[in-house]
Amino acid sequence: MNGVMIQFFHWYHRGTLWNEFSEKAAYLKQLGFTAVWFPPATKCFLGKEGRGYDVYDLYDLGEFDQKGSISTRYGTKEEYLNAIEAAHEEGMGVYADIVLNHRMGGDEPENIFVQQVEEDNRIKTIEQPFEASAMTKFTFSARNGMYSDFNWDYRCFSGIDCIKKNGEEVRGIFKIINEYGTEWNPSVSHQFGNYDYLMGADVEYRNPDVVQEMKNWIKWYLESTKVDGIRLDALKHISSEFLKEWITYIKTEINSDYYILGEFWKEEAGKINYFSDEMSNLISCFDVPLHYNFFKASEEGDQYDLRQILDNSLLQQMPVFTVSFVENHDTQKLQALESTVKEWFKPVAYSIILLSEKAYPCVFYPDLFGAKYSDMKDGKEIHVEIRKVETLPKLMEARQQFGYGSQVNFFDDPNCIAFIRMGNKNNKGCLVIISNNGKACKEIIWGEEYSNAVFYDFLQQRKEEIVLDNNGKGIFTVNARSVSVWVKK
Repeated sequence: MNGVMIQFFHWYHRGTLWNEFSEKAAYLKQLGFTAVWFPPATKCFLGKEGRGYDVYDLYDLGEFDQKGSISTRYGTKEEYLNAIEAAHEEGMGVYADIVLNHRMGGDEPENIFVQQVEEDNRIKTIEQPFEASAMTKFTFSARNGMYSDFNWDYRCFSGIDCIKKNGEEVRGIFKIINEYGTEWNPSVSHQFGNYDYLMGADVEYRNPDVVQEMKNWIKWYLESTKVDGIRLDALKHISSEFLKEWITYIKTEINSDYYILGEFWKEEAGKINYFSDEMSNLISCFDVPLHYNFFKASEEGDQYDLRQILDNSLLQQMPVFTVSFVENHDTQKLQALESTVKEWFKPVAYSIILLSEKAYPCVFYPDLFGAKYSDMKDGKEIHVEIRKVETLPKLMEARQQFGYGSQVNFFDDPNCIAFIRMGNKNNKGCLVIISNNGKACKEIIWGEEYSNAVFYDFLQQRKEEIVLDNNGKGIFTVNARSVSVWVKK
């Protein structure tokens, strides 16, 4: 089965997402999607404005009147469960987005000891520890102990970004001094000296009570929602020792078949490979380096050497544990990691992830449906429109019909590359040919079994037919800055 997932949201999504998915589930199945990645369903510090990443209460999926509403940004718990059921009725798997790193919106202040560190070097302290007040107590009074009576306090956190000192609010990065350590957890990314701290109240995974609560919670979550897998956020900030223990618990105590996908945001494939090895390959990772290849290729145009498009990518180095993507909610315009692939190159990028032999592709919602939004940047309101990729449904169809068999690459020209999928006994293969410059062509020998075969461009970018000679050889064409998918008639 040629699995494809859709990231069914973007950062600026409006409207009741769960209901929208339920309405579109049959259409997505028809396009060939086999799984959907949903945004975090948990109640946020910002209530209905939160995107799910400013997580307040992991047990509130739009059920309790907390932070100003019962519903989350995306809908109620009932609507969420209905959306999961709608996916299952269409034979699609569901991956839930899970935020393990932090909590926001504490209910009560506590007097605690903290020590401020430098923002760009978290192992360098600014002053001696001192007493301050911080919102580190989470009691979830509206939920009133339903599902879990675990209350969070300062011993559950290793750092925070906002305190009160002598009654004055102070912002920065502060280590919390507790019985589990006076230093950051060492088993995280070493960016900025130590990247344990990201935002909010940073969860302390050296506290065994926290680890046990997170095991209890994930068991409740998976059994309550019946999702088929999880996407884990911001993994370079989370203790790899905790992660390995927690994921092993899921695989051994709950269900060995759960699919676990992680966001370990590094541009170097080697660093993601190292993390994957640390996790004993229990987890798949997003192919961030391939995304940056696409971004660079779209920016540089005909100056980019297409022969290098897969270099340093996970698709090239460890495809079985990777998910390929063109864009996501972090790379879209006006976001912190903005690295938007230019419009002209998106059909090319999607043809690579959808038709390569070993790729597990993820399609981004706005590339299929389009999106309009606005946000403030440098004091100005910026309006953005993401146009849908017109060839995307046809490329999805090509994957279902022709994306089979072994792959042969013809990466022999800096401005025009091609690859063949040889097909199998049940499915015809295809030839994908790409140009980042002018109209181009490539001589391809399919072999004698293709003698006099007739080919046409499934994407209809080229209108002619190509007839191979007696040896199964033909010259295949592609338009300027375009892609064609040639298939046997």
